[in-house]
Amino acid sequence: MEYKFETMKPADWEEVRAIYEEGIATENATFEPVVPDWEKWDSSHVPEPRLVVKVEGRVAAWAALSRVSARKVYAGIAEVSIYVGEKFRGRGIGDALLAALVDASEKAGFWTLQGGIFPENTVSIELHKKHGFRVLGIREKVGRMAFGRLQGKWRDVALMERRSKVAGID
Repeated sequence: MEYKFETMKPADWEEVRAIYEEGIATENATFEPVVPDWEKWDSSHVPEPRLVVKVEGRVAAWAALSRVSARKVYAGIAEVSIYVGEKFRGRGIGDALLAALVDASEKAGFWTLQGGIFPENTVSIELHKKHGFRVLGIREKVGRMAFGRLQGKWRDVALMERRSKVAGID
């Protein structure tokens, strides 16, 4: 299967939103019960890097970063969001996309990437490990599900981190 990486554009939003909704439906991707509107999503993610993977001109996956703090000292730390469309899972697209996001994040000056992943989402945890993330620990009962069959259930989150190899951190 041939695919290409592109910078996410506002015109990609409807397809990005649909993939985000597929992730929400798994109940193992996010605490969010619904996808926010474009303006809210856009304002909560850094402008660069935002990537999409396109297959035959259609968005198959997307990845973006959000700041963990507005404080200047944390300017190089971001949280990863990566979602692969249901029809494209298990084909190596997530692997290639996370590699591209890591590379683009370093070029953009980020020295630490972090992720909060439900422990049940073993595919995502293993994908992140493959790209240099490590599990720092489990945040127990950090939030309650607001939707679906798990509504009201407290969930644990594996806190993962990747330090840039080019940032000069000893």
